[in-house]
Amino acid sequence: MHIVHIASELAPLAKVGGLADVLIGLSREQSWKGHDVDIIIPKYDCINSDDIRDLAVDYMDLLSFYNGEWVHNTVWIGWVENLKVYFIEPHHPRHFFNRGCFYGCEDDIERYLYFSRTAMEFLYKKRLEPDIIHIHDWQTAAVAPLYYEMYRALGYTRPKIVFTIHNIEYQGKCSASDLDKIGLNGTALLQPDKLQDNLDPKLINLVKGAIVYSNFTTTVSPNYAKEVKTPEGGRSLDTTLIKYQNKFAGVLNGIDYSYWNPEVDRYLPAHFSAREMPNSKKDHNTLDRKAYVKKIMREHLSLSEDHKPLIGCVARLVPQKGIELIKDTLNYALAHNGQFILLGTSPIPEISAEFHKLKTKYADHPDVHLILHHQEDLAHMVFAASDMFIVPSLFEPCGLTQMIALKYGSIPIVRKTGGLADTIFDVDYSGKPFEKTNGYTFDFPDKAGIESALSRAFECWFHEPDKWRKLMINGMNIDFSWNHPSDIYIEIYKKLLKT
Repeated sequence: MHIVHIASELAPLAKVGGLADVLIGLSREQSWKGHDVDIIIPKYDCINSDDIRDLAVDYMDLLSFYNGEWVHNTVWIGWVENLKVYFIEPHHPRHFFNRGCFYGCEDDIERYLYFSRTAMEFLYKKRLEPDIIHIHDWQTAAVAPLYYEMYRALGYTRPKIVFTIHNIEYQGKCSASDLDKIGLNGTALLQPDKLQDNLDPKLINLVKGAIVYSNFTTTVSPNYAKEVKTPEGGRSLDTTLIKYQNKFAGVLNGIDYSYWNPEVDRYLPAHFSAREMPNSKKDHNTLDRKAYVKKIMREHLSLSEDHKPLIGCVARLVPQKGIELIKDTLNYALAHNGQFILLGTSPIPEISAEFHKLKTKYADHPDVHLILHHQEDLAHMVFAASDMFIVPSLFEPCGLTQMIALKYGSIPIVRKTGGLADTIFDVDYSGKPFEKTNGYTFDFPDKAGIESALSRAFECWFHEPDKWRKLMINGMNIDFSWNHPSDIYIEIYKKLLKT
């Protein structure tokens, strides 16, 4: 079948969070399974075009409607990771995607409403009629009402619309007049059964609109699908999701093992695996080589090489990720003969300043290192070198880092929420056979909660090394690839096409 994904992010070109990784991983898996997959994203000025093969103009002068006039656009085509990608470049005087950043502009709502309308205009005018249009998060949520309120009336009736909520906290709330700018009737859509926000009746809610208008809505883990149907987890959209629960499901994200894999990782000084390879002339694919990576990482960061566990954390430093719990982990490590490495950045000035103070406080400390700018090579090294990996999120729709950590033999210590609860099974309390366990969990997001998990992990690391090694192997052998999730999405698509 022909599938078109419309989104605001795509790894490695435009990456802010997990959406970028999900889009490339899911699209590539669908393509590998024989489907025709296209992707449409904005042509940001901060994209590294070196990652795009054969970039060329596909549609020289695409006209799209905005704020009472028709605006010129150029649509480019190129290949990213062997996937066909269309890039929309507006020629609007406000330079919507020439900002030197992806998000964070005061007019983000208008930028992505413009992009959604132009993406639909491109599909319509180029006569691309896919079986499925798959849209992602609030940035492209307007595609669903645009399709059903405007383009179907123009005879563009083939596609079915699938909408994925990657994080329900961000809903794209705006005024009815913002919809008017892209040719929709904002006042007519400001209704309880359409796009009217459930909390503020004067506002439009784009995510609600996509739930109402799409043929099917998914979110990124089964447990998160349950949580968002509660008042606490749904952020006011729980009633809408319950109303449309017959076309709503949670599909656990996968990870890309061609990129996140210690057996082939381009950024590692040595490769390792849970599998012994007796026929290999070089004994480089064994788990023991993980210790060498830890040694190199310690040397690089000037950490002591004493016998103690190394705790890693790779995270966006925002409240959702459990800022206080990250600091509690640092303190626990220092008090209990451990080491701590953080790789993270924050878009929030107060949090950024807070962690820069910590960085100064622990400068040259032999057991702590804070890296407050993103470096892709160091991210891979943190996963590979760490003995333990914390994901203390207050809520987590899916989470990718805990699944990556497992592959690299780093034992996750996570809060039992969202996708973390779907992927990490406590070695002591899950009730599962040992071979089905893979980490440590805690329920309450407070100091006592995370320390209860850390203390059990430290006890096992220091005093039961054989058990620890087996736990590592349990995690490394789990398949969290995109193979199974992509099959679920294909089945959803197929069912929609039969209706």
